[in-house]
Amino acid sequence: MTFDVRRFDIYRKVPKDLTQPTYTGAFISVCCCVFMLFLFLSELTGFIATEIVNELYVDDPDKDSGGKIEVSLNISLPNLHCDLVGLDIQDEMGRHEVGHIENSMKMPLNNGHGCRFEGEFSINKVPGNFHVSTHSATAQPQSPDMTHVIHKLAFGEKLQVQHVRGAFNALGGANRLQSNALASHDYILKIVPTVYEDLGGKQRFSYQYTVANKEYVAYSHTGRIIPAIWFRYDLSPITVKYTERRQPFYRFITTICAIIGGTFTVAGIIDSCIFTASEAWKKIQIGKMS
Repeated sequence: MTFDVRRFDIYRKVPKDLTQPTYTGAFISVCCCVFMLFLFLSELTGFIATEIVNELYVDDPDKDSGGKIEVSLNISLPNLHCDLVGLDIQDEMGRHEVGHIENSMKMPLNNGHGCRFEGEFSINKVPGNFHVSTHSATAQPQSPDMTHVIHKLAFGEKLQVQHVRGAFNALGGANRLQSNALASHDYILKIVPTVYEDLGGKQRFSYQYTVANKEYVAYSHTGRIIPAIWFRYDLSPITVKYTERRQPFYRFITTICAIIGGTFTVAGIIDSCIFTASEAWKKIQIGKMS
């Protein structure tokens, strides 16, 4: 007695002479193929595309930074001479630096009557402030004009990634040229640590921030008005993390098999129902004629 492996075939073949093609079946088959092609291309696009998932957690993501945050500031004061413009930094760790000049540059504006200040410096990860003022000038002006335009204020590494929108330069474009010339400006910043992890697992650390501001006239103990542009900051304990992800290949294959199998099954049921109804109608018509 020989063992026939063909008995395990669950896909039994029907001879072609026992099948009957129909116009309805041909139409459903064409629609079925077009529909499967559309779903396949949609899934292929989703498989190739990179998905960005964001999450929140409480932690200091950049522990290797030594407790420092890099700051980039670019501001124009069109009515204040460069000799009078200075940057002061202070925080709750006792740092108090007046007239910071390292990695900074001043460019005259309006034929020397104004100044554009650009600087890069670091701050400690504790509440504090840095401010643009005339405090470091050897001689204080009688009426310093602190109207200004902020071109850039950013913290940490520059992060420009498509589909990631955040407040990395929330004060960029802030225009206070129409403000009171002798007024001080307070910008209260809440800095939010941000991590971006690409598909290769490489992480980049940056910081977003929210901002609120107020304008007021401040007097010194001598009664003189000494305006300044204050940036008071505090760090949020919440970290935002963006992670690049791509759909696993096994999930893509599973979805494609489900599309093909499901479409063929549904199309077969529809075709069978239409064919059965058509045959029943033909029998009814033949019965009436007889």
